[in-house]
Amino acid sequence: MGNLLRLSRLIDGLTRIVGKSTMWFVLAATLISATNAIARKVFNIGSNAYLEIQWYLFAAVFLLGAGYAFLQNAHVRIDVLASRLSMRTRNIIDIVGIVLFMLPMCWFMIEFSWPLVKNAYLSNEMSSNAGGLIRWPVYALVPAGFALLGLQAISELIKRVAFLRGLAPNPLLAAVDEVADATEIALASVSETRK
Repeated sequence: MGNLLRLSRLIDGLTRIVGKSTMWFVLAATLISATNAIARKVFNIGSNAYLEIQWYLFAAVFLLGAGYAFLQNAHVRIDVLASRLSMRTRNIIDIVGIVLFMLPMCWFMIEFSWPLVKNAYLSNEMSSNAGGLIRWPVYALVPAGFALLGLQAISELIKRVAFLRGLAPNPLLAAVDEVADATEIALASVSETRK
């Protein structure tokens, strides 16, 4: 189990790097959007490429950030029901969900989308909009995003099994603790600057 937990930590590290990097895509999309709006209104110039790159960045945030949301336990849960269950039961439900639903869905999405990426790349598919962008990079976000989500699902599966065996802390509380630690650090730095 020790090797699996090390693998889990490596996957978590990769997920953090990708997840935190995608946050910059939001800033980039905002700046591109503002620049495009100003250019259209003030100079009466613009390009569909600017609109499409915003869509590409938006897609990247959601597809590449899904694994990070899973790592942080920020995904949607039915807390009204889950809060009434023991942590052990909640982890068992997560294991069943990961094995029966998430991993097969990730595999299906990768298997289904890869031929589309390949064909778009080989044909050099372009947007039908005037001045539009090539399509394969945005298509490639689908298998990449689901591959990252699948990797994180494997990591979460390892952590939940380790918790049930008494070999690791509860992964459902780890993200809450990380957020609490970050909040304490931020509050401490604010109080230091006020002194």
